[in-house]
Amino acid sequence: MILKPAGRKGVPPLAFAGRRNMSAEASFKSIMDPRKIVILGSTGSIGRSTVDVLIQHPGKFQVVALGAHSNAELLAEQYRQFHPRYICLIDPEAASRLKANLKDEPVEILVGEEEMIGLAGLAGVDIVLNAVVGAAGLRVSLEAVKSGKYLALANKESLVAGGPLFPELCKRTDARILPVDSEHSAIWQALASGKQEEVKKLILTASGGPFRTLPPESFADITVEQALNHPTWNMGRKITIDSATLANKGLEVLEAVVLFSMPPERIEVVVHPQSIIHSMVEFQDSSIIAQLSNPDMRLPIAYALFWPDRPESSFGQIDWSELQQITFEKPDYKRFPILKLAYEVARTGGTAPAVFNAANETAVEAFLNEEIKFTEIADTIRETVEGVASVARPQLEDIIEADRRAREHARHTLEKIAC
Repeated sequence: MILKPAGRKGVPPLAFAGRRNMSAEASFKSIMDPRKIVILGSTGSIGRSTVDVLIQHPGKFQVVALGAHSNAELLAEQYRQFHPRYICLIDPEAASRLKANLKDEPVEILVGEEEMIGLAGLAGVDIVLNAVVGAAGLRVSLEAVKSGKYLALANKESLVAGGPLFPELCKRTDARILPVDSEHSAIWQALASGKQEEVKKLILTASGGPFRTLPPESFADITVEQALNHPTWNMGRKITIDSATLANKGLEVLEAVVLFSMPPERIEVVVHPQSIIHSMVEFQDSSIIAQLSNPDMRLPIAYALFWPDRPESSFGQIDWSELQQITFEKPDYKRFPILKLAYEVARTGGTAPAVFNAANETAVEAFLNEEIKFTEIADTIRETVEGVASVARPQLEDIIEADRRAREHARHTLEKIAC
């Protein structure tokens, strides 16, 4: 996250970020009453949770713009809730329905991906929440950071695919990236307990998904319906499949490498089925600081939006009398080979994470369309990662090209599987 530690002027902007920068906080507070926000991906699960946070805290935020892919009906409802100046849909047909729905409203309705990206750089906006799904969110994040915004980031693919681009850009514009993922938010909060040089490792927790105890030989028979039945979280279809394969945890490892300037060998994943501990930081004296709550994405969303303050809320509140046990396991790489592959990709760096992400997106879409087996998601990713060469120090054009080549390679792999 782009939160510069107080008293550490030489620390790169994406380095360890547990300390609060008091001058940045004072500046942030002085310009924000209410804070002006753009929510992109507002009709998805994170976007809807963000809307709920804003409703719970009336008067604290002014919604300047909302953006979504194609859910015209829900976007119209959100417009009537907040009356932003701009709303945007990527899908032209859905935008036509939206214009008909809001024909008498004083709102500018934008259409297309380029218009969506432009909203991330709007002048006078304080916070951009990026909840756009998949690699499409990268350009949104880059635009927000180029404009020096506070970027509340729920699109982990931005840092997975575009990680090499952000450190220098954030340093130049003094942007801040505030993580919205529950795991990275937990680490962010725990890091405040120590100094950069005192951190031994980061510990990401994983629920293990619905197939944590399923025999590996049964994985080939897993159906889409079974994979979408997550035991603890209610999320979108793509991220739910990623949680079932543990690809989501692999993406989080790749994101943490960039977000906290931490090498992959100092990032550990542990399976924690109850999803109460959202992640931990171990310090050099072996003390471990953890962040706990019941699973509720509104809590990390609110923490990012209100930072450096904590708002009053009951999101995620724990009833200790009902909490029976907290358990941990090592991840089983035989069941979840994609997680192991993510560590290999993290060590390679360059455009390899972008290839990994693009291959995963392509394979997950094929699985959701019932074109491949559950186990063939991992097969497709590995073959693509091995088949597309990595560029060590990429520019944006290199990342876009790696993404394109990876999707093409993954589709060819899927065609071979189908035959």
